[in-house]
Amino acid sequence: MDRLASFGNDPFDKPPCRGCSSYLIEPYIKCAECGPSPFLLCLQCFTRGFEYKKHESDHKYEIMTSDFPVLEPGWTAQEEMALLEAVMDCGFGNWQDVAYQMRTKTKEECENHYMKNFINNPLFSSTLLSLRKTKDSRFAAEGAIPFKPTDDPPRPTFDSVLSRDMAGYMPARADFMEEFDNYAEWDLKDIDFVDDDSDILHALKLAVVDIYHSRLKERQRRKKRFARVVGPTEHDKFIESTKVYERMKRMREDERRKRTMLCDVLQYIQDGRACQQWLSKQAAIDAGITPAVTTITVSGRRSAPPLNLTGLPGTEKLNEREKELCQVVRLVPGAYLEYKQALLNECRRQGGLRLAQARALIKIDVNKTRKIYDFLIKEGYITKA
Repeated sequence: MDRLASFGNDPFDKPPCRGCSSYLIEPYIKCAECGPSPFLLCLQCFTRGFEYKKHESDHKYEIMTSDFPVLEPGWTAQEEMALLEAVMDCGFGNWQDVAYQMRTKTKEECENHYMKNFINNPLFSSTLLSLRKTKDSRFAAEGAIPFKPTDDPPRPTFDSVLSRDMAGYMPARADFMEEFDNYAEWDLKDIDFVDDDSDILHALKLAVVDIYHSRLKERQRRKKRFARVVGPTEHDKFIESTKVYERMKRMREDERRKRTMLCDVLQYIQDGRACQQWLSKQAAIDAGITPAVTTITVSGRRSAPPLNLTGLPGTEKLNEREKELCQVVRLVPGAYLEYKQALLNECRRQGGLRLAQARALIKIDVNKTRKIYDFLIKEGYITKA
């Protein structure tokens, strides 16, 4: 039996037990004969003599644990590895976050232990000195970049050694870029596909990979905040949608024009000339030609007869005075009710209504608009602004 270093201090970093698929907690067992991928068992499965495919219960084994001191008492090998991983993740000097990730040591303990054993330790001084000399010579080869406070921040030469070492550094912000979901790879780094995986375990590993891919897509999407609007595919969709909108807008305008013309012909139902003009407009629209704007005139000084409201939709909703107005103005009840509601809504919104506003709101003959406006004022439906 040997005491060996584990995969890490987090049980989620270790492969699961081959017997019960539970997360391994130290100490646990590693078969010394099965390989090349490690065959690991928890203590419960090991004591039951679990066997699977080529693995047999009488194989030689190793006890995997890191619960022993390495550099000084009070710091186990597991905690040493956790400290180094935390410094790599959080950065040197960020002891508050290092201690938070460690969870078993305070900020002062992490700083003192790291400085004593990894910075000021004579065992590492020669190695650190050689690394520092190598680094200094490499920066000297790149050449110094002159910089003044008013200049644009210095940037290394593209694809140089220095640029690769500074990957992710943004000079204008004087900071390194941190990815969205920066630790997404942690859930994937220890997954290992082996031949003797069960179907369920294999499916679970594939699910983890799929989740990781979706997190990568989200990371890439957040990098292209503006490209989401103006990217090639999105741009094509936007242009096509604009064309569809314009086409539908023209169709709505045509339908609105037809309804307006229908109101006109109903108003002048007894005027043959008006009917003929309406039919001409309709034929022009059907042929795809913009109809000429024509006005319906009445020859001589004789006024048109009152409009017959019998059988027209909406007549039952009018009182006697409103019926008289529609007959004199020659306005069908449905159109009058629509104009009336529009004027009432605008009056409530504005707290009053002027004649100019009424004429801008309903696009009909100005004389008819004046008569409708005066009628609604007189009847108390609306008030002057």
